[in-house]
Amino acid sequence: MPFKLGVLGIDHGHIFGMLTGMKAQGCTCAAYWTDGPAVTEAKFGEVFPEVEKAADRRAILDDPEVQMILISAVPADRAALAIESMEAGKDVMVDKPGCTTLEQLAAIKECQQRTGRIWSVNFSERFEVRAAAKASELVAAGAIGRVVQVVTLAPHKQNLRTRPEWYFQRERYGGILCDIGSHQVDQFLHFTGSTSATVAHALVENTTMPDHPGFQDFGEMTLVGDKGHGYLRLDWFTPDGLPTWGDGRLFLLGTEGTIECRKYTDIGQPHRTDNLYLVNGEENVHIDCRETPLPYFPALVADVQDRTETAAPQAHTYLTMELAITAQMKAEAQ
Repeated sequence: MPFKLGVLGIDHGHIFGMLTGMKAQGCTCAAYWTDGPAVTEAKFGEVFPEVEKAADRRAILDDPEVQMILISAVPADRAALAIESMEAGKDVMVDKPGCTTLEQLAAIKECQQRTGRIWSVNFSERFEVRAAAKASELVAAGAIGRVVQVVTLAPHKQNLRTRPEWYFQRERYGGILCDIGSHQVDQFLHFTGSTSATVAHALVENTTMPDHPGFQDFGEMTLVGDKGHGYLRLDWFTPDGLPTWGDGRLFLLGTEGTIECRKYTDIGQPHRTDNLYLVNGEENVHIDCRETPLPYFPALVADVQDRTETAAPQAHTYLTMELAITAQMKAEAQ
């Protein structure tokens, strides 16, 4: 049975995918709260006119009908809101990064394990991308053998005119490896099947914005897992000529083949999302993944009802954030 949601924080645009995905499963939402003005607020009111603004977040947390809280506040504030929500007896879906420090992660773990609530981080570059969902199906079916290495390229447009002040403040957004890097760590762990990993190399730079010393426009990390290797690159250098916000790519090297996902476009071709290229001992094909189902949202609804971990194992989510934050710390310690 679908259930009622509440929203705490709409500071990042990912809230649109989070709420839309859950509403598509039949869930309802009557109220949201935000701490001060949010750049998304006007659009949020247009897209979700039925969701009214609450002056006090306790009105949402104290509503006995609300079973899950969606959180897309400023990254540094997400941990405290998640803990408050779990303490109120609510399950949580939080935008990535789910937290920005190891201390926050430890507090979340303690609360989640004590309360038995769900703490799910929506890693949308996998959970909301149909090409990534098809890659998961193919890997599970053995189409490329065992995945040896994962390479992710995650370029983004800066779109500076639409960015709030916290976007430039290191302590507020968490750093590039913690923030958009957590997407990439999630994919590395998922596709290799690794349950432990170390950060072999990490680097961050600010090469274009000396007036914003807390901003980082390039980052990379190399991970060594118990079941595979990874190279993950993040940047804010996507040129305006691209018809979308970034040419995100996922490369899977297997013992018996390769997969490349061109997630958001395919450069030099008519604009088309969700492209997958598969090469193995039998095939050399392009697969149009635009109709591939997204399993995360229905699985999360089932998890809330059944108290299971099918959308993403809790240990996986913890490890993803631990590695992303550790990589950020390693890069900044150099």
